[in-house]
Amino acid sequence: MPRRTDIQKILLIGSGPIVIGQGAEFDYSGTQAAKALREEGYTVVLVNSNPATIMTDPEFADRTYVEPVTADVVEQVIERERPDALLPTMGGQTALNVALTLADSGVLEKYGVELIGADARAIRLAEDRELFADAMRRIGQRVATGGIARTWDDAIALIPIVSFPAIIRPSFTLGGTGGGVAYNREEYEDIVRRGLDLSPTSQVLIERSLLGWKEYELEVMRDHADNVVIVCSIENIDPMGVHTGDSITVAPALTLTDREYQTMRDAAVAIIREIGVEAGGCNIQFAVNPVDG
Repeated sequence: MPRRTDIQKILLIGSGPIVIGQGAEFDYSGTQAAKALREEGYTVVLVNSNPATIMTDPEFADRTYVEPVTADVVEQVIERERPDALLPTMGGQTALNVALTLADSGVLEKYGVELIGADARAIRLAEDRELFADAMRRIGQRVATGGIARTWDDAIALIPIVSFPAIIRPSFTLGGTGGGVAYNREEYEDIVRRGLDLSPTSQVLIERSLLGWKEYELEVMRDHADNVVIVCSIENIDPMGVHTGDSITVAPALTLTDREYQTMRDAAVAIIREIGVEAGGCNIQFAVNPVDG
C-alpha cells in the first residue's frame, strides 16, 4: 500500500502497565508501530502510562504523554495535539476500549480524528460477544451453542441450552477477566454475576463446553486493498479449557491435517474481512473436534 498523504499526525495509544491478559507483545508492537510511522514521515504522538517500557523513551515518538490511558486524558491530548488519526490497535484491550468510548461520545468526530487500523464498527464486532457470534453466522462459520446474558434471569434461561460444564466469557474485559468454566449451579451463578459486574456492557457469553477439543490460532494480516496474509499457524499444546495465556504454544502447528488447515485458512480470511480490520493484524482462534476434525 502506498503512503497516505492526507494525514500527517497520528496519535498512538499504548497499553499501559503489563498485566495478566495484556502482555508485553503490545509494548513490542506499539514500539515497532511508532518507529515505522516516523520512518514514513508521520508525526507520532504517544499516550502510555507505563514509564518502564521502551516505548516511552524519547526517541520513539515526537511527543510522549506518560499519563493514565483513559478516555478523559486522551481527549485532552487530542484537544491539545489535534492529530489527524488515532491508531488504537497497538495498545491491547485498554486502547480499544478507550478508542470506542471516544468514538461513541463524539470526541473523534468533534476534532476530526479518524480511527485507522480498525474503525469503531470493527472494534465493536470483535469485542461484543453477541455481535461477533452474529457476524460468524452471517458468513457461515460455526460457533458453540449458547447465548448472551445481560441479567441473571437471562443466564438461568440458558442453563437448559448449554448444560454443564458451561463456558462463561464477559465482553470488553482484559484477557477474558471475569470468565470461567462452571461445572454446577453454584459455580455458574458465581461466575455469571462476576462477569456481569466486570463487563463494561454488562454482557456475558454463555456457551456449551468444548473442553478437550484441540485449540489452534492463526495470525492474520489485512491491508486497505483487501490483501490478506496468513502469517503463521499456532498450536496450543493443552486442549480447550486451558487458557491460551497459561498454555504452551508451538508455531507452526504440528498436528493439523492439510484439510483442517485449509478450512481454517479460508475461515480466517472470511472472518478478518467480515470484522473489517482495514490495516493490521489479528489473532483468530479455532477449536477442532479431535474425533472427526
